[in-house]
Order: sequence, then structure tokens, then C-alpha cells
Amino acid sequence: MKIFRQYIFPVLFGLLIYTSIRVMADITVGSKFWMRPWQTNAIEIAVSIFLSFVALCMIGYLTGKFESRKSRGFNDFNIIQEFMIIFVSNLLLLHIILVPLMIFTDDGMQLQDYVIGMIIPSLYVLLYFAIARGNQYFKNYVSQKIQLEKISNDQLQTELKFLKAQYHPHFLFNALNTVYFQMDENVDAAKKTVEKFSELLRYQLYDQHHTVPISREIHYLNNFIDIQKVRTSEKLQLAIHFDPALTRQQVYPLLFLPLVENAFKYVGGEYKIDINAIDKAGEIEFSVINSIPAQAIPERSNGIGLENLKRRLALLYPGEHELNIKKEGNKFIAILKINTHQSATHEN
Repeated sequence: MKIFRQYIFPVLFGLLIYTSIRVMADITVGSKFWMRPWQTNAIEIAVSIFLSFVALCMIGYLTGKFESRKSRGFNDFNIIQEFMIIFVSNLLLLHIILVPLMIFTDDGMQLQDYVIGMIIPSLYVLLYFAIARGNQYFKNYVSQKIQLEKISNDQLQTELKFLKAQYHPHFLFNALNTVYFQMDENVDAAKKTVEKFSELLRYQLYDQHHTVPISREIHYLNNFIDIQKVRTSEKLQLAIHFDPALTRQQVYPLLFLPLVENAFKYVGGEYKIDINAIDKAGEIEFSVINSIPAQAIPERSNGIGLENLKRRLALLYPGEHELNIKKEGNKFIAILKINTHQSATHEN
């Protein structure tokens, strides 16, 4: 491709200019250029090809100069200015190379020869410049678009890491507090809690940047629930159901955690918690329902954990999720629906 652009294309460009000039000139005077001495045609062809090489080099040089002044922006004035520079430079080139040729061939240079010799090469040169410069503008636009997307993605990842990190200190404190009290009552139970706790930390530390199979998220939630049960009153009535069909569906991790964590934190009244996850043909529906005290019911819809969850969902599943949080009587209900097809697209 490089050889064609540097050597073959200028030859073809020069032949195109020569043929166009000769056809227009012959139509004007009613002659046939192929009836002329071949030496004359050969000289004109050689000059036209030479003119083509020089003109294309000139366009390449000036285009590089234009490109180095990106700070000037892309507007009508700059475009017109660039075309005028190319047009004037081309006219000077034609007067240096082409005009002497027209003077010393055939019967000298006539007015129609001069007009045709100036207009046709100028049109071809301006057309070539328009295509080359337009292609350059398009490449710059695509490059800037890619850079903006990269910056946007970097900012997105930074924000996601920050939001996920906010879960860790609160959970860490609660888990360590649980182990502390278990040490006085049952050392073996405390050891098991530490094992589960280490699994949770490992999951949080190493599995945060991509989607994971839903089975891993469920395993994480089961460990988290086991730790929470140790800290909760014995009168807690806990019902858990994870759909067996939930195995390989891809989801982003730790999206269900805030809902479960809040349920254990605010459960009261009848001390009931229902946790359910169901596969619905390309959609995961995760629901947490917990009883709450009849009096002094806490307002949770604006808590930090839930606000972080809403922000993460907006970043990870834009237009592909639904989160409903409401209070009905002495129950607090949170339902999260996620389109798993969209998460597979993100992973790719």
C-alpha cells in the first residue's frame, strides 16, 4: 500500500491530469492529440507526472503543517484558509512547471490553453486535498472519541472501586466483632467463622473487576449469612431460597450484599427475613423481605449502602436493571432485577 501511494498513484494522477487537459484542449480547437508527434506527447506526459509528484509532495507537506496547528480548531474559516493556501501554492507550481511547457510546445500558449492548464490541475489538486484532509479529520475524530471513551472508562472504574471499597470497613468491623465474642464461648465456632471470613475477604479482594458466575456470588452470600446468623438473636426466622437454575449467569459481584446486610441490620418485630433469587429467562430477580418494628421504623431508602448500590447499578447496568425498595406495613421489601444478557456484553 505504501509503494502504491508513493510511486504508482502519482503516476496515475499525472496521467489523469494530462489526459484531461489534452481532451479539453482538443475539443476546444478540434484537434486530436494522438495525431501529434509522439515525442511531444512523451514530453508532456513526463512533465505531467513530474508535476503530479511535486504537487502531491506539496500537499503532504502543507497538510502536515495544518495538522500541527490543531489548537486552531475545526471551523469554516480555517477550512477556507487551508484551501486557499493549497490553491495559491498550486497556481505557483503550475506557473513554474506547466506554463513553460505550454509556451514551447505546438504553436505556443493560447488563452484557452492557459485557462485549461490552470483550471483542470487545480480542480484535481483541490479534490485530492479535500479527500486527504477529510480522511485526516475523520481519523482525528475517531482517535479523540476513543480517548474520551478511555478516559470515561477509567473514571468509571475509579468510581466503582471507590464505591465497592466503602462496603469493606463496615463489614470488616462487624465480622471481627463477631469473632471476638465467639472466642469466649466456642473457639471451634470462632475458627469456622474466621475461615468463612477469610473466604469473604478473598472474594472481595480478587474478584472485583469483571463479572462472575452467579453461583460464586451465591456462595459468597451464604458465607456472609452464616456469619450474620451468629450475631443475630436466636428467635430470627430465616428463609433462604436460591433457584437451582442460577449457576452460570454472569453478574457483577457484591450487588446483592447491601440488601442482605440491611435486612440483618434492621430486622425486628417478628424477626423474619426472606431471601430469594430466581432465574427468569435472562433476568435475575433478587428479593429480600424483613420484618421491622412497629414503632420507630428506621428510614433506610437513603442509607449510604443503598445509595452506593444505586450508583453502582447505574454505572454497571444502565437501563438494564430495576431496583424497588418500599415499606409495606411491618415489612421492608427490596427487589432487584438484573438483565444477565447485558452483563455478558460487558464482560466481552
